[in-house]
Amino acid sequence: MFIAIVQHTPVWVWGLLTALIGLGLWQTRDREMTLMRVTVLPLVLIALSASGVLSAFGHFPVAMGGWAAGVGAALAFGRQFIAVRGARWSAQTGLLHVPGSWLPLALIVGLFCVKYFAGVSLAMHPQLAVDTTFAGLCSLAYGSFSGLFLARALSLRSLATKSTALNAA
Repeated sequence: MFIAIVQHTPVWVWGLLTALIGLGLWQTRDREMTLMRVTVLPLVLIALSASGVLSAFGHFPVAMGGWAAGVGAALAFGRQFIAVRGARWSAQTGLLHVPGSWLPLALIVGLFCVKYFAGVSLAMHPQLAVDTTFAGLCSLAYGSFSGLFLARALSLRSLATKSTALNAA
């Protein structure tokens, strides 16, 4: 059955996975980033995960609530647990030095796997679209993964704010 699922997956999905893995691998190396660049990917992922929930489950309140709970929990807990150690803000250049990390790759692949699992499950069993447990858990996972990305970005952005405040004092 697994082979049949893989064979019936559109080719573009594998191209997307390859591109996402490339994006995640790029984040394993040290780099200098603007605050805008730190923010764009997490906002795109938030929008894509919300779009994924809406396209899979419509305006099912349990799904939207699960997604919102996932984002909220990730923001509440994620900023403390996924702070980027070794990141530095340079007021002179206006850039963040962000050390390489495998975490973004893990989050990207995790979000892809949840979306793939949900898509396959819904294709095989369309009635799951109105199943409270399935919709809630999938949406919670979408929100959690994308919320952790946003929490990481907010943690990085706070370095600039703290550094600016310290330099002003």
